[in-house]
Amino acid sequence: MSDNNDVVIVNLDRPRELRFGHKALKRLSAVTGKGMDDMVEDEIDFKQLEEIFFYGLERDAREHNETLTMDQMEDILDCAESYAYLMAKMTEALQKATGNLTGNGQPAGKTVNQPNPSRGTGRNR
Repeated sequence: MSDNNDVVIVNLDRPRELRFGHKALKRLSAVTGKGMDDMVEDEIDFKQLEEIFFYGLERDAREHNETLTMDQMEDILDCAESYAYLMAKMTEALQKATGNLTGNGQPAGKTVNQPNPSRGTGRNR
């Protein structure tokens, strides 16, 4: 692999490659209705966190002959050491995907906001 690798390894149920290529970013934007700047600036709820990781992990799942579904994301993300870890890995992968630039071509000085528990988890318990 090259030194300009856009893959971030995230330790979940197994080490997985978190990558946001064009296809993943396009699908994520369509589902969330948010552009890249919006994802960086807006608070993210737990359901959105699952969606972001789902699209970032799809390629890894295909390469391991797995069929990843959104229903699996709760259990997969529960394997992480902490939410801080998930947020750091997600931010790192999104920054690698965008070359650390915001939509106006300026270096990104922002980080993705933490999930807001008051907005719900997206699951029924």
